[in-house]
Amino acid sequence: MNKSTQSRSNDAAFSMDDFAKALEQHDYQFAKGQIVQGRVFSYESGGALIDIGGKSPAFLPTQEASVREISDVSAVLPTDEDRDFLIIREQDENGQVTLSLRQLEIKKVWDSLADMQANDQSVQVRVTGTNKGGVTVDLQGLRGFIPRSHLVERENLDALKGQTLTATFLEADRDRNKLVLSNRLAARAANFSQLQVGQLIEGKVASLKPFGAFVEFDGSTGLLHINQISKNYIASLPSLLQVGQMIKAMIVDLDEGRGRISLSTKVLENFPGEMTENMAQVMEEAESRSDRARSNL
Repeated sequence: MNKSTQSRSNDAAFSMDDFAKALEQHDYQFAKGQIVQGRVFSYESGGALIDIGGKSPAFLPTQEASVREISDVSAVLPTDEDRDFLIIREQDENGQVTLSLRQLEIKKVWDSLADMQANDQSVQVRVTGTNKGGVTVDLQGLRGFIPRSHLVERENLDALKGQTLTATFLEADRDRNKLVLSNRLAARAANFSQLQVGQLIEGKVASLKPFGAFVEFDGSTGLLHINQISKNYIASLPSLLQVGQMIKAMIVDLDEGRGRISLSTKVLENFPGEMTENMAQVMEEAESRSDRARSNL
């Protein structure tokens, strides 16, 4: 062997040895909680191997591939796509770390929900189950709960399974993974957005109380206080109104925070006591009278 050939052989041997030692001695500093970028190396039973630039491919279990329940990682993670992953388990004896996409997605969902809650936005949820206290719902992959008292439909909960409901936030605690929502308040807010003071409504008397009548209309309930029925004193409310009776009234106050809609018929009277003397005429002329009444509100 001449000197030139021997020199090339020594250089090659040195380079290979040096490269091997460099791999062994290099500390990749992969730690739990770290976000790394990687790409699918291969699909395996129970998950996928991800190339993150380490000595060994990292492992992504199927249950950590999505916030949704899936059975095939390839359905959500193609081979030609770089993604961010969260390290949830540090290197084992083979130098392999365990990754999660699900927990990164959960963090993004919570960040999004925090913004929605801060802006009083409503959300769409899908009912996934029921119990005696209310219904469980899916919100962008997170599990939430709507108490029975905060449902519009409170009787037949089983009929709600699979349905999509509009809801607002009652409690969103990221640290405790607790998400409590209200369908009733969302419905009320939606109804309030369609109402305005001075609007004439037509509804059905739902119940009579000593202080007035509750009137249901267009999915909302307003209070026609006894002092708002007529400019004259009303001695007996049941002698004037009956449950199930249709009546027209004007909205005179809206309190969305307390969920209160105040109604009045006395603003439609041409003279004090007309509601007790000739309610039929007041109701018949309610539309034309409401223009005049509206200008006085």
